[in-house]
Amino acid sequence: MKKTALVTGGGSGIGRACAVALASSGFHVIVTGRRIEALEETCALIEGAADAIACDVTQPEQAKALFTRIEADHGRLDLLFNNAGTNVKAQPLGDVPIEDWLHVINVNLNGAFICAHGAFNLMRQQSPQGGRIINNGSISAHVPRPGTAPYTASKHAITGLTRSLSLDGRPWSIACGQIDIGNAASDMTSAMLNGVPQADLSIKPEPVMDVAHVANAVCHMAGLPLSANVQFMTVMATNMPFIGRG
Repeated sequence: MKKTALVTGGGSGIGRACAVALASSGFHVIVTGRRIEALEETCALIEGAADAIACDVTQPEQAKALFTRIEADHGRLDLLFNNAGTNVKAQPLGDVPIEDWLHVINVNLNGAFICAHGAFNLMRQQSPQGGRIINNGSISAHVPRPGTAPYTASKHAITGLTRSLSLDGRPWSIACGQIDIGNAASDMTSAMLNGVPQADLSIKPEPVMDVAHVANAVCHMAGLPLSANVQFMTVMATNMPFIGRG
């Protein structure tokens, strides 16, 4: 029987690449997000069966229905890739609209908790018990970019969620790890080749890497037995300005 994986934010970018890679590595993949058309496009790239289920992860009732359907259709969930996320225009903290802060925290943190909550409860009651949750963090879980208080705060919070899940999941064989990604080519990084703000307030282009490298890393984490865990992994474009003072 195939293991079952749920990928949130599976309609584009990192989520799409990871969904396709997980399917290739033997998982039956369920992709979720708000736009069913985009999810169906992801499923069309997968050889064999995959499920597209529309869900706004910030809405608890929609998430509850999602996990109820997974249990009804598949009987269990072996992997959650908690990937759905968003960002807003970069600007100094005092200029950030309160609505932007609330929006980013709602999607990046509340949505991640809601999905982890649903996965956790399914994993601890299924037989055999257990499963794995992989949270999509960010380089921003370590250091900020200028003008990114909402996004940076949300990703620091994801690290706290990862650590708590790792500890709380031990009695039920639920492993949790985090992948921190730097400059994977996607819609969110398309501006980097034209120049983005640096810590010294200059604007400089930054290198990006193929999203396939992220997908391969997620598959490695997902493929481990539950007795082993990648707690934190950083995958980044080698020459991006993260290590050092530049």
